[in-house]
Amino acid sequence: MDLLNTLVDKGLRRELPTREEALAVLATSDDELLDVVAAAGKVRRHWFGRRVKLNYLVNLKSGLCPEDCSYCSQRLGSSTGILKYTWLKPDEASKAAAAGLAGGAKRVCLVASGRGPTDRDVDRVAGTIKAIKDQNEGVEVCACLGLLSDGQAERLREAGADAYNHNLNTSESTYGDITTTHTYADRVDTVTKAHAAGLSACSGLIAGMGESDEDLVDVVYSLRELDPDSVPVNFLIPVEGTPLAKEWNLTPQRCLRILAMVRFVCPDVEVRIAGGREVHLRTMQPLALNLANSIFLGDYLTTEGQAGKADLEMIADAGFEVESAGEVTLPEHRAAGGCGSHEAAGCGSHEGAGCGSHEGAGVCGTAVPATTSNEARTDLVAVRRRGAGTDLAPNA
Repeated sequence: MDLLNTLVDKGLRRELPTREEALAVLATSDDELLDVVAAAGKVRRHWFGRRVKLNYLVNLKSGLCPEDCSYCSQRLGSSTGILKYTWLKPDEASKAAAAGLAGGAKRVCLVASGRGPTDRDVDRVAGTIKAIKDQNEGVEVCACLGLLSDGQAERLREAGADAYNHNLNTSESTYGDITTTHTYADRVDTVTKAHAAGLSACSGLIAGMGESDEDLVDVVYSLRELDPDSVPVNFLIPVEGTPLAKEWNLTPQRCLRILAMVRFVCPDVEVRIAGGREVHLRTMQPLALNLANSIFLGDYLTTEGQAGKADLEMIADAGFEVESAGEVTLPEHRAAGGCGSHEAAGCGSHEGAGCGSHEGAGVCGTAVPATTSNEARTDLVAVRRRGAGTDLAPNA
């Protein structure tokens, strides 16, 4: 296809595709899907080789959120039955992080529900960052705490944070349909604050909330303009008890097209498959590694993920390799340019998504019936009952 050849050439030059080209990727047929994956895979391998970066989530404070984000199981008035607990102590968070690092993760994403941190909350997180870094040399830490006030990004940077995540989630024109307690502009402001403080910015989206192709392209182009080092792509998990519980709009093929479009528009950034890969990509997860160069290991914030061992086997079987702690994630021109971090970043979400917050995940090892449509797969959604905030061992 001439379209794909053009997109590969542009991706290798870091040239922005036209909106029409991005929309055309989303409109390709199933017969063309493998060609789309192969083309975007060339761009992915050019900038990131066959490395897959592993990230590990630690939910510092679960539930109890005053915001009304429609996709989120931790939202105001949620009846989802998720774990609810207040701030983990630094030693508890460090213990949880150690499990992910032992499983091969090189970045720990510290996430807390809420509109945004108080200054006391920033102090709490600073203590947690210190505890994790004191016990794990070379670990990268990304904070994901919601909307930032003036000076808070700088304080997190001084405390040792490498990155900050805050997602745009969806297009500006439809943002008010998803959340009313804060604005799209608030989110842009927080990403800008992180950049300005020298933190590596991480910002992404949630697909599957009933948005149009135009909405998806709009948000990805907005992300390209913000220029984060990392773009987490979440696939909505329609958790029972949330307003979007009936929005089962995604197929594995649709997810692959979305990831390919993101790679073409953001060719040299860390594209992460975040919440929802197990539920919506299902057996097509290994194919998605040709598009994204980063995933979360194990569980998400409030839902269970694929077993950590299965993640590692999937990466190896697909012909990829886990990125080591000594390797720099970003291409040289980005890593040297410095959004603050010595490298790529990302967490994926706060309550608006990315760290897998609203959230992803299937149950490993369960036999499931074949499906060829976007039928509801509630059998693949399990509330997290292990790891941080519990007495059970984490999945890592």
